[in-house]
Amino acid sequence: MGDEHAADAPPPPAGEVNIGVLLFVSYRAMEKRVFEALAAAGYDDLTPAQARVFQRIAPCGSRLTDLAEQAQIAKQSAGFLVDQLERAGYVERVPDPTDARARLVRVAERGARAIPLAAAAVADVETEWCRHLGEQGMDQLRDTLTRLREIADPYA
Repeated sequence: MGDEHAADAPPPPAGEVNIGVLLFVSYRAMEKRVFEALAAAGYDDLTPAQARVFQRIAPCGSRLTDLAEQAQIAKQSAGFLVDQLERAGYVERVPDPTDARARLVRVAERGARAIPLAAAAVADVETEWCRHLGEQGMDQLRDTLTRLREIADPYA
């Protein structure tokens, strides 16, 4: 089953939405709810592009090149987004203790206050999805997506 290639799989039947679109629609619905919760709490200046970089910051900080690679954007784009996040108080740049020439991007106090709000919004959405799909359906979805991540996420 895991050895199948996309080329071996038949295309979806006519009129059926492909799995990528279905995943994207669900992701965007959750993302929208997170941004609504953040905005309601006064964090209305965070953009989806900034959040995609912000959510990849490691607990002890990350190098800009790593953030760019993980967000799958150019280093210059990541630098621009980190500059914006830094001006808004979500992140800070600090010296890398392992390399005096390098700097780390680390979550700043304002960013740290936003994280639990976003996590609560995600939990609310997952609770709604669980009510809709049932506990078994939600467990199956999580298991299936976790297994798919093994081949889809190079950072897993």
